[in-house]
Amino acid sequence: MKKYIIPSIRLTLVLIVLLCIIYPISIALAGRFSKGNGAGEKITKNGKTIGYALLGQSFTKPAYFWGRPSAVNYNAAGSAGSNKGPSNPDYLKEVQSRIDTLLKYNPGLKKSEIPADMVTASGSGLDPNISEQGATIQIARVAKTRHISEQKVKELVALNTIKPLMGLFGPSSVNVLKLNLALDNL
Repeated sequence: MKKYIIPSIRLTLVLIVLLCIIYPISIALAGRFSKGNGAGEKITKNGKTIGYALLGQSFTKPAYFWGRPSAVNYNAAGSAGSNKGPSNPDYLKEVQSRIDTLLKYNPGLKKSEIPADMVTASGSGLDPNISEQGATIQIARVAKTRHISEQKVKELVALNTIKPLMGLFGPSSVNVLKLNLALDNL
């Protein structure tokens, strides 16, 4: 019995030190060297914090690009998905309502052109980015509402597009808050 208990206690102590002390300290130190010193990248305007680059926000006015829908109404304290599957009738009604809203506010847009990220919530409900296609389908509406050329808005979308890591990993995306701030600065 002593043959098994002593090694088990040693292993437990080693893992406690490794996983409860060394690992959390190393993660905290890594955060200190990131943007925002581990507190997230704050977006400021006129000296006031208006949001964080990694948290989605609700934009509903036609003059702004709309972000990905949120199952938790963009509440960072309650980050979660809806947990409704694609066969759930309530979920299908919700998605259809989002499609109808996009079609209503973006005349000329076809249902087949709407990317999935514009009508489905992310797992966290706080996704700050939309796909490049999600931004592209909104260009005409934003340009018309703001009375600026579509070309100028396209250029702004291109400037705010985050390319895949090393050109290979992940899709191109656009941070909605940063894009909308760039629009306001025009």
